[in-house]
Amino acid sequence: MGFLLFACDSKPEPAGPVFQTVDTEFSKGRLTHIQQVGMNDLVKFHGHLCDGLVVGALALEQALELLFPNGPIDRTNIRIVSKPSPCLTDVAIYLTGGRYQFNTFYVDTAFEGMFLIQKIDDQSTVSVRLRPGVKPAEIDSLGRLAVHRALSPCDIDQLQKLEDDFTNYLLQTPTDSLFISQRRDSFTWAPKLKNDYLKTDIVNKGIAPCQ
Repeated sequence: MGFLLFACDSKPEPAGPVFQTVDTEFSKGRLTHIQQVGMNDLVKFHGHLCDGLVVGALALEQALELLFPNGPIDRTNIRIVSKPSPCLTDVAIYLTGGRYQFNTFYVDTAFEGMFLIQKIDDQSTVSVRLRPGVKPAEIDSLGRLAVHRALSPCDIDQLQKLEDDFTNYLLQTPTDSLFISQRRDSFTWAPKLKNDYLKTDIVNKGIAPCQ
């Protein structure tokens, strides 16, 4: 039996945070498995590098520091609520290990910010949001048009350039200048099941090239 070999994408690791996590060592094991999670891991899971993925990673870097200031992120002791963005939800799931079927992840729109992160054992909770004015307004305005397939092929390319420029800005800026993370004294974990959100990062996958 033969095998097909394909060339691998050997792009360098994108700049960005590196997270240290701790997990169980095997399917029924002890909590001893330390590993590093970087932007390349998130890119492979999500499918591409983009400003939303970087926003989510940097936001969680700041927020998780409040919950785990002295050690690795314990992915067996954390649950998270995310806004329904494809980028934010993928970052939330990958970095925390949260899953709806295990009552450690759900999506909601009825809260301020991007994420609500809670330690399961003591229910300490942190919220994180982007500071006002950080994200260029043109990205959101063009993004809304793109979701409705109302941009030309060349406009799509312009939106990509704006997002790439914003990504570079994010990666070069201290997170304290980008996000506000704060502890939440009263937060009740109340999972919601909703599965009809629009996956906005695939709506223009068939658009023609810019001529």
